[in-house]
Amino acid sequence: MLKSMTGFGSAAAENDAAAIQIEIRSVNQRFLEVQVHSDPVLAGFEMKLRRLTAKYIARGKVDLYIHYTDRRENRAAVRVNEGLAAAYHEAVIKLSDKLRLARPDDVMPIATYPGVIETEPLPPDPAIIEPVLMQAAEEALTGIDAMRRQEGENLVADFTKRLTLLEEQTKQAEVMAPAIVARRRERLQAEMEKVLADTAIDENRLIQETAIYADKVNYTEETVRLTSHCSQFRQLLTSTEPVGRKLDFLIQEMNREANTLASKANDASAAQLAVDMKSEIEKLREQVQNIE
Repeated sequence: MLKSMTGFGSAAAENDAAAIQIEIRSVNQRFLEVQVHSDPVLAGFEMKLRRLTAKYIARGKVDLYIHYTDRRENRAAVRVNEGLAAAYHEAVIKLSDKLRLARPDDVMPIATYPGVIETEPLPPDPAIIEPVLMQAAEEALTGIDAMRRQEGENLVADFTKRLTLLEEQTKQAEVMAPAIVARRRERLQAEMEKVLADTAIDENRLIQETAIYADKVNYTEETVRLTSHCSQFRQLLTSTEPVGRKLDFLIQEMNREANTLASKANDASAAQLAVDMKSEIEKLREQVQNIE
C-alpha cells in the first residue's frame, strides 16, 4: 500500500517515575532524516528512537518532539559540606571571642551559610524511563503511519483517475496518426497540382513522399511506451514496498515520450493533445513527490 510522506502522530505514556509526551511530524524528503528534539536527560535514547522510527518510515524528514516530566517525589539528593560547616563554626567562635559576644548555641545559623547544605538532582533511572518512552514513541509512530497510509489511499485514487485519462489520450493519439498522414498526402498533392498545373502528377512520387512523411511522423513507439509506463505505474500502486523513486523515474520517462510524440507528429491537433497529456503527467509528477 502506498504511503504519503506527510503525516502527524502523537501519544503520551507515564509511570510513577516519568511522564512522556511525543509529537511526530513528517514531510517530503528524498531520503530518511530523523531529528529528535528532547530533554538532554533522554539523549541516550536517541539512537533507539531513530531505529524504531525507521521501522515505520522509509523516506521523509521526520521530527520527534519529546516532553519529559520527572514524577519522582524525591528528585534531589541533599549534600552537607562538613568541612565548610566546621570552618564556619570555628570562624564564628573566633569572632565571638574577639567581639566578646555570645557564641551561637544552635546549628541552624551555620546550616544556612552558603555552600554548607546543597541539593543536586538525582539522575533518572534509564531502566524506568525507557519502557515509558518507547511505549509513547510506538503509539505515536503507529498514529503517523495510519495517517500516511490514509493519505496514500487518497493519492492512489487520484493517480488512477489521471492514469485513465492519460491512457485515453494515448489511444486518441494512436487513432489520429493515420489522419495526420492522410492530411499530409492531401496537402502534398494539392501543392504538386498547383506547381505542375499542366503536367500529370507522378503517382509513384506522391506515394514515395507520403511514405517518407509517414515514417517521419510515426510515433507508434512513443504511444506503446506510454501505454506500458501507465501499466507499470498501476502495478506499482499496489506494491507493499516504498515506490516513490520508481514512480518518479516513470514520470520522467512518460514526459519524455509525450515530448517526442509532439515533435514527431508535426500536427496542430496532435500537438494540442500532447500538451494535454503533459499536463496530466505534470499533475502526476507533483503528487508523486509526496510518495514514500
